[in-house]
Amino acid sequence: MRRTTIPILVLLAVAVFAWSQQRTPMLGTTVPAATTVPSQDALPPEVAETLALIRHGGPFPHRQDGVVFENRERELPTQPRGYYREYTVDTPGAHDRGARRIITGGDPPAVYYYTGDHYRSFRTLEATR
Repeated sequence: MRRTTIPILVLLAVAVFAWSQQRTPMLGTTVPAATTVPSQDALPPEVAETLALIRHGGPFPHRQDGVVFENRERELPTQPRGYYREYTVDTPGAHDRGARRIITGGDPPAVYYYTGDHYRSFRTLEATR
């Protein structure tokens, strides 16, 4: 039993190390924010409503709207704390905030990202007017 345990543990350690290297960007690199959406037509209609609220400074329907997004998942380019803000994109029929968000970067916002899966992936939105 001991003869097989050590190779299995070594293999497991190598696999965990390889996986962590995929998820952690190297220092000095930026993480691409997935795909660029050329038009809000490719997104749920509620995205345009949330973008309009952001442009006008609210009022926002959720008290969490406008809070600092910490980018803990490291899916967006690394920026100083406070650079990113998050806003809820309503999900019709949801009994809570749902999974859809717009993340803005800068003050005033210079970049916009959309996530429909609660921060697992992002799409860059073209600059809004």
